[in-house]
Amino acid sequence: MSTSQEIISSVKTALAKMVQKPMASLAESCAEVWPDANAIDKILQEGMGNLPHCHLMYAWNIEGIEVSSMVQKDNIDTKWRGTDLSQRPYLKKNLPYKGVMLSSVYNSIYSHTQCITVLQAINHDGKLLGFVAADFAANELLRDTKLSPQEHQWQQFRGDPAVRGQLFAQQRVPSLFDEHIEEAMDSISTLMIEHGVFHSKIHFSSGRCSFWLLDDPYNYRIHGVDEMVNPDICLAYPIHPYPDNAAVTPKEIRKTFMEFISLRFADETIYLRSASINIMNGMIGLTFSCDGSHYMPVKEFLDKELSFWIGANATEKEKTRQELLG
Repeated sequence: MSTSQEIISSVKTALAKMVQKPMASLAESCAEVWPDANAIDKILQEGMGNLPHCHLMYAWNIEGIEVSSMVQKDNIDTKWRGTDLSQRPYLKKNLPYKGVMLSSVYNSIYSHTQCITVLQAINHDGKLLGFVAADFAANELLRDTKLSPQEHQWQQFRGDPAVRGQLFAQQRVPSLFDEHIEEAMDSISTLMIEHGVFHSKIHFSSGRCSFWLLDDPYNYRIHGVDEMVNPDICLAYPIHPYPDNAAVTPKEIRKTFMEFISLRFADETIYLRSASINIMNGMIGLTFSCDGSHYMPVKEFLDKELSFWIGANATEKEKTRQELLG
């Protein structure tokens, strides 16, 4: 599996490789007729045939002033000659004085689509004259691509600084859900194991729960605290076989929920505020009272001791809580 940045890099690398030779050839041809706008327009329009998915070409001088027209396969828009392009996103970065450079994706003010611009320097006798630009619509570049699997690894995100700054001035306030947490979590695990819920998110303080079902994956169902502490909740969902391709076993679901309960009560200041689990991709999500969030595989989560999350005193606090629960 590849990360998002690796996938983005592969798309851009493929585009750069495809355009390198034709863009270099266009730049050489433009240099020979520079700055004759009509001649440059003709070269660009003829050259577009060698650039698959390119929908727009133009050229400008080193001051950022457009020399050519806006050139498309079936149209030449001369009104843009002399337009100042110096504020375009790709002109605010270092430009290529040799070879090609690819811009980031941006919204084109001409075609009103998300696009990537390929820039090629135009040189003559060692002197930089300007640049050729070729615009490629992002949706065209992605037309024949497929979604890559997401990499499942531990990721941590800092929350709202305002919440973190007030962390030690707050403490957990017991909720109705907390009072019935063992029964509620047992109901949720039953829904996941026997009733086709593949993703659940639990908001402990408010008692809200959101469920996504295998039989209806495009919608989610929300239940309030009164419903979740009622063991009859299972009657609202038909029986569904546990999926063979699940990345999490029923035993791991129950163990994960036991850890969620421990993280909810192990400390009065740093405590679990919400949690999620997805049995198909095997990932859990945790959001703590400091507003920091973690995402990691279930198996990695179950390998962590409670002290990893709360600190050295967590084990003793949890032992005391278990004794109080009897």
